[in-house]
Amino acid sequence: METISMAPVTFTATAVEELKRLSTEQPEGKYLRVGAKGGGCSGLSYVLEFDEKKENDELFEIDGIACIMEKSHGMYLYGMQIDWDNGLNNRGFTFSNPNASKTCGCGTSFAV
Repeated sequence: METISMAPVTFTATAVEELKRLSTEQPEGKYLRVGAKGGGCSGLSYVLEFDEKKENDELFEIDGIACIMEKSHGMYLYGMQIDWDNGLNNRGFTFSNPNASKTCGCGTSFAV
C-alpha cells in the first residue's frame, strides 16, 4: 500500500474527534475517503465517507485516522481544512478549500 508522507488536507481538533467517533461504527478495513465528485450547484461536490482502498488511491494518516484519496483529486483539495460544526443551527462537516474559485451557499459544492 502506497503511503504519502504529507497529508494533502488537514482536520481541526473537533473534526478529528467526530471522525474518530464515526470510525468506531465502521467495519474493519474501511478508510476515510476524502475526495471530490462531479455534481452540486458549483460543479464539484466534496466526498467524505468511509470506503475501501482502490487501486488509484493514496494512503495518508491524520491524528491516527487512516485516510485515502484518489491521486487525481489532490490538485482540487490540497491545503483544504475540514472542520466539524456542532452548533445549534448547523451541524456537520465544513470545508475550507483554498483552491475553490467559487462555492455554493450550502458549502458542499465548489468550482476550481
